[in-house]
Amino acid sequence: MNILLAEYAASHDPDLAPEGRAMLDVLTRSFTKIGYTVLSPETGKDFSEEITRLGQMCEEGLVIAPDNMLASFTKKLEDVTRNIGCNSFAVAICANKKKTGQILKSHGIDVPGEVTSGKKIVKQVTGCGAVGVRLTEMPAGDGEFGQEYIEGEHYSVSLVGGRVVGEVCMYYTGKKPLFLALNRQDISFEKDGTARYLGGETPVDHPKKDEMYDIASKAVEVLGCQGYVGVDIVVSSDRIVVVDVNPRPTTSIIGIDACMEEEIAQVILDASYGRSPESVHLKGHAFFSSEGQVTYDRD
Repeated sequence: MNILLAEYAASHDPDLAPEGRAMLDVLTRSFTKIGYTVLSPETGKDFSEEITRLGQMCEEGLVIAPDNMLASFTKKLEDVTRNIGCNSFAVAICANKKKTGQILKSHGIDVPGEVTSGKKIVKQVTGCGAVGVRLTEMPAGDGEFGQEYIEGEHYSVSLVGGRVVGEVCMYYTGKKPLFLALNRQDISFEKDGTARYLGGETPVDHPKKDEMYDIASKAVEVLGCQGYVGVDIVVSSDRIVVVDVNPRPTTSIIGIDACMEEEIAQVILDASYGRSPESVHLKGHAFFSSEGQVTYDRD
């Protein structure tokens, strides 16, 4: 069996290449271990054309790319093979951060309010992670928007959504998304307000972990996401706020893989057929960096 793992940043984005390479290495090792032959786009060749060329040789595939490119690359994949990640329709919705926030808010999920003045977080409407995010009092520029700044702790909830029914991909066949781990995020702000994502640690505990999982699950279900999804959350003294939904493997996967007894490839694959396990088992504790380095403590 062949599978296409198409990770964009490793060969096309020097700033994000270490993260991209680390995620690709984890997935390649895991899919190889469960018996797949992994094909990936060749460096220096057109990424979109490589998806079409290699996808035709594969039974299944998965794309990882910046949010503003992910929907088009995913659609390319879906045209030639079976996608085991999030569907291109949901990916396109999640890529628009303003639209995502409006949808989540309409379903009773707390999100940062949009603001145009005062101290605020400015981000790109179709940004990727912390890239281009800054804390400022200056107006948002073209293609950007402002959100209220929420003082609190930064977490992400890693989930694997199951098979979705219907063309619009807006409801599930039964199970809630599978909870993988709660991760603490290491995010700092430079003197000029620029946000920097440095990595994180996993798994972590929190008194409100169950509530955080419920909120993240609802966000994934509302948006129709499948496959590995990372939901970024800020927890303050009185709020649990969803700040981003990433419909793709995120850097947390390298820490989770270090701790998880199951094979992450098998979990993602099984979920795509609607047969994900009830739970996964993590042992120990891992710190992971945005450079793709992992330190594992067996506890």
